[in-house]
Amino acid sequence: MTTHVSDVRQRLLAIVVAAALVTGCTDNGPVAPTPTDAAIATLQNASLRYKDLNAAKTDGFVFLHGCENRPGEGPVGMVYVNPGRLGDGNIDPAAPDALIYEPGANAQPTLVGVELAIPYSLWKAQTPPMYGGATFQTEDEFGVFGLHAWVWRDNPNGLFAETNPEVSC
Repeated sequence: MTTHVSDVRQRLLAIVVAAALVTGCTDNGPVAPTPTDAAIATLQNASLRYKDLNAAKTDGFVFLHGCENRPGEGPVGMVYVNPGRLGDGNIDPAAPDALIYEPGANAQPTLVGVELAIPYSLWKAQTPPMYGGATFQTEDEFGVFGLHAWVWRDNPNGLFAETNPEVSC
């Protein structure tokens, strides 16, 4: 009988520990989901060749806008978009829709991030798309849901923040 009671106590302890881990030990409320290493690796692998802007241009990326610094929000960088990917109606992390570069002092821009995007007209769900635990933001000026992913430049505001204070315009 003692063995049975001991087994029950061990199972009960395991359940309590698991519950504590699931609910967290913070008074700050729920914790935002963390993107998986696989999600980040997919975006890095998909964009590695675009560290060379000429490779991006060869693959159909075109200049969208110069280095953007949003008042009250911070810098984004300059963006190149692939119209074919953007207009295909798919969100494919293995084929990002846009690339974010920081202008270089020697005129050679540095790849700092990627963007997944889909035009409003092609998204049929009631809620914005998600990737890696992050919800796409509305970008009314371009008519798309977009998600910036700072996979080549650390961002103190988070991997999927809209702007990055570590980018210089």
